[in-house]
Amino acid sequence: MDKAKSVKEFVERIDASKKVNPKDLSSDQDLTIAIMNLISIEEHLVFSGAKTGKNSFYDLIEEVRELRKTLMQKVIPEYEGEVWCISKHLLASSMRLMEVGTKQQSLGHKKEAYTLFNQAYELYCLFWGLNMNMLNISDVKWVEDKMDDIKKISAKIAQTPTIKEEAPKEKMGALAKMKAFVRKAVDCCIE
Repeated sequence: MDKAKSVKEFVERIDASKKVNPKDLSSDQDLTIAIMNLISIEEHLVFSGAKTGKNSFYDLIEEVRELRKTLMQKVIPEYEGEVWCISKHLLASSMRLMEVGTKQQSLGHKKEAYTLFNQAYELYCLFWGLNMNMLNISDVKWVEDKMDDIKKISAKIAQTPTIKEEAPKEKMGALAKMKAFVRKAVDCCIE
């Protein structure tokens, strides 16, 4: 598919979502937040069942899971490989990082909270990049699981520019491209 056609289709999709109610999040964004919460409910039902010994919590999981799957099909109607599962985990991880960030913020640990919020946003951007076929897998580099590498990545993420700062004008990797894309295109507010 040529880039002009895909960009045109993307812009039309964003425009259509804003026409419904330009002051609200787009429908797809609302659905992703609902999906995040349904995943969280599934997790809480498991832990509640285990903590209380009541199977009635476990019995609710299937109904919540079916609703989540139905909603995910609206956002991810077509996929290949394990994109569906990866998408679910990207949303779940994003939600958890937001929650942990909020807790850190309430404890007065603002720097840690901001880092967690940025990481949550990065995962959310990866979700959109993956599901809008804008993520070129050749841009993604696998990092060997070594503690030094993890520390370097964490330090780099901590230095990630906030929304109001401009990213450096250098070659952008997949994650930086997705963040810029979401900031500009999947904007929930009209300024």
